[in-house]
Amino acid sequence: MTTDGSGPGSRRSIAAQLRLLGVRPGATLLVHAGLRPLGFISGGPHAVVLALRDALGPDGTIVVPTHTPENSDPAQWRNPPVPVDWWPLIRSEMPGFDPAITPSRFMGALAETVRGWPGALRSSHPQVSFAALGPAAEQVVTGHALADMLGEQSPLGRLYDLDADVLLLGVGHSASTSLHLAEYRSPGSPRERVGAAVRTADGGREWVWWQDVRLDAGDFDALGAALEATGEVRTGPVGAGTGRLMRQRAAVDFAVHWLARNRTTEDA
Repeated sequence: MTTDGSGPGSRRSIAAQLRLLGVRPGATLLVHAGLRPLGFISGGPHAVVLALRDALGPDGTIVVPTHTPENSDPAQWRNPPVPVDWWPLIRSEMPGFDPAITPSRFMGALAETVRGWPGALRSSHPQVSFAALGPAAEQVVTGHALADMLGEQSPLGRLYDLDADVLLLGVGHSASTSLHLAEYRSPGSPRERVGAAVRTADGGREWVWWQDVRLDAGDFDALGAALEATGEVRTGPVGAGTGRLMRQRAAVDFAVHWLARNRTTEDA
């Protein structure tokens, strides 16, 4: 790649840029990626995963979101909505989530590449699972609570415990799931009834309901801009695009205070 980023990217050049950005060898790194803004990369998402592993070294762990938002209550679908008379059939026929084979959706090619990588582990949540590859993978994905889907008993909570980093590749802060952890830490966050199809112990499936925080990323870009103004986010070129790197704890802690100042809760 040329110095201005106009040439093709490669495993070697992406790894070098990640190191310059500040990716820490041995770190646990949650990656949200949209690869198109990075331009042409020889080897595509496969090469980017290899570059991430090169930058992290053998003691580092890559974590990606492998969410399955279509496994949800059809009454809440908006893009597009479906007819009311379809809802019972969808709830009764949606395949139960299987961490081994259910593909993620809308998470991008990088997440799917990590999900299918030999040795990768995936959490068991039917809507908001995460996959992890590396020494800390089991610690990150184990015990993902159904009714605390992006809270303390989720991989996001484990990442906070591990003092993980967050890398946004070609995407903005609206894609940063870690900011949802701040919603769980905000008293009075609105809650809603949530549903999904899950696998049963005998290999069958059933539809389950639970109460959870109503997730809202609508103001995360504004939150992220305020976070960047504090200097907590390192920004630099990755391929033809931009990478943003931050400590997850710093982002979550800042978000808790920002949400308290900028959102109205049900208790307010």
